[in-house]
Formats: sequence, structure tokens, C-alpha cells
Amino acid sequence: MAVFVALGAFLMTLAGGWTAQRVTDRRHLVLGLAGGLMLGVVGLDLLPEALEAAGTEVHGVPAALLLFVAGFLVAHLVERLLAARQAAHGGEERNGRTPEVGLTAAAAMVGHSAMDGIAIGAAFQVGHGMGLAVALAVIAHDFADGFNTFTLTTVYGNARRRAIAMLVADAVAPVVGAASTLLFTIPEPVLGGYLGFFGGALLYLAAAEILPEAHHEHPARSTLLCTVAGAGFIWLVVGVAE
Repeated sequence: MAVFVALGAFLMTLAGGWTAQRVTDRRHLVLGLAGGLMLGVVGLDLLPEALEAAGTEVHGVPAALLLFVAGFLVAHLVERLLAARQAAHGGEERNGRTPEVGLTAAAAMVGHSAMDGIAIGAAFQVGHGMGLAVALAVIAHDFADGFNTFTLTTVYGNARRRAIAMLVADAVAPVVGAASTLLFTIPEPVLGGYLGFFGGALLYLAAAEILPEAHHEHPARSTLLCTVAGAGFIWLVVGVAE
């Protein structure tokens, strides 16, 4: 049942990536929407779940928040190191962006989607009602995942074929994750820590890369409205799932 439901996430991820491809002439709107979706996913979905799942505190601070900050800093460090490495080897950035950063970010999205599938499988182990509720949230926001995976890959100058390959991997990941729960279960504190870390990395990409790029050439109200709409859409999805 969990694997069958995860196929819905597969289709929604592909739909999100297809949408991102079809609006290349309005790239600033795509980036503005992607930034809002990423902000919404982090603040309204990933971080609350991480805080609830991780539970423990380290020196008076929830472990999920510490990993959230660590994820932000690691994303920043990785981007700087990749950019420096490319420059040292005579590589050229494309439009001021390092392609490896986009691939790294997309790979993180694939990992997140695999964890989504594991979450579906684990929820079904608790009960069908719980499994369907979690699946609804995952399927709904996997549209945003597919959208963001394609956008993150292409905005850093990667070829379209690479973006499609990462999109397909992101679509397959939830199905693989759900199937893996037939073999093992992941401890809840570990899951919470992962969500916190990934949320920090995703926030960095949204705030430091995607949104500035969206407003660089087209500082229009429509771009800002797309960002607000993206965050609002995730709020609606989370509310429906609850």
C-alpha cells in the first residue's frame, strides 16, 4: 500500500518539473515561486516536524535547531568551496553560478524525497489512517520538490538533460524510500535531525541564491507575489494535511 501511494508522489514530482520547464520565458517568476515554495517547506513543514521528531536538547537548544543552523552553514561552505575549486582549476562559472552547486542541491532534494517515501512507509506501519495523512502531505508538496529540483539544477548553468535526469531521480526516490521500509525502520530522532539539517541547507539556497537571482533582472511586484504565493501554497497544504 505504501509503495502504491508513493507512486502518486512520483507523478506529482514529474508534474512539478514539467511545469518548471514550460515557463522558461518567465524565469524570474519561476525563481520567485520556487523561493517561496522552499521557504514555506522549510518554515511550515520541515522545521516543525524536525523539532517534534528530534526531541532532545543539546546545551539548552533543541538538537533539530542546531542541525538546522549546521545545514545552513554547510550549504554556504560547500558553495564557497566548489566555487573556489572551479576557479582554481580554470573553470568558468555560468552566469555567475557554479554548476556543481546546482547538482549538489538537486541531490539533496533527491535525498529528501527518499526520506519522504520512508516517512510514508513508516506511517503506514502505524496505521492506514496515519499513512494516508502523511501521504497526502508528501504528494502535495512533491509538486514543489519537482519544481525546485529542475529549477535548482538549471539556475546554476547545468544542461537541460542533467536537470531532467535529476528530476527523474527525484521522482523515483519516494517510491524507493517507501519500499525500503519493508526492510527496516529509521529511528525518529535520526529522522528529526535529518529534517532539521536539510531545512537549514534549503533555507540557505532560497534566501542566498534563488530569491536574489529572481529579483536581479526583474525586480517586479509579480515576482514578489509569486514568492508570497509559493509560501502560502505550502501553508494551505500543511493545513489540509493536518
